[in-house]
Amino acid sequence: MEHQAIEALKRSRYKILTKSQDLEKVYRLRYKGYLAEQAIDENERGIMTDSYDETANCVHVAVEMDGEIMAAMRLHVISKTSPSSPSLEVFPEILDYLKPGETALDPTRFVINPAARKQRVPLHFLVMRIPFLATMSYNIDLALAAVRVEHTPFYRRYLGYDLAIGPRSYPWLKKPLQLLTSNVWERRDAVLARTPIFGPINGIPHSNIAFPDLSRNYVALKNGRSKVA
Repeated sequence: MEHQAIEALKRSRYKILTKSQDLEKVYRLRYKGYLAEQAIDENERGIMTDSYDETANCVHVAVEMDGEIMAAMRLHVISKTSPSSPSLEVFPEILDYLKPGETALDPTRFVINPAARKQRVPLHFLVMRIPFLATMSYNIDLALAAVRVEHTPFYRRYLGYDLAIGPRSYPWLKKPLQLLTSNVWERRDAVLARTPIFGPINGIPHSNIAFPDLSRNYVALKNGRSKVA
């Protein structure tokens, strides 16, 4: 599977989305993907968006393949001084996991074009590189994942997540999500040893991500930690 993911990565590039036309494409892709999984109700606009798409601590990242957006994810960097994210609304206990100065990453709205799933392109590995590289770029302490129960094995196996809080109703979704967490500094080396594709790959053009500076929106503990992605 990793070989297939590498081949897919060679055909892809990551793009930070800021333009309204690009974001609308992602909102429509979300709608298409989530509706196909019966996770949302139909709406006349054919888009899926919410107020968290516009917060100052939000970053939208898309995966383009052959010039077309085929997958996307949004990220929120949170701390006790920047407590705003969709998962935090559902699982407010998240802040209890953080010490003063520590940060958490909340990746949400994971979506893949249904057509890519039918073609068996392993885009889920390429999308999961987004939060992993973000934890390195933003010096994140705690990685979050609000996921459906049936998706938990993937996060446990490949990313070393543990169950933190059981399923709860999640805004705008028809199916409940549970919260998984991972201590980034304890698990990173093991994850990269098992699945190297999640980390930086200098030999493939466009495989790394130029994350925007969010330092004004949160306070991170540096302690000599280096930015990698």
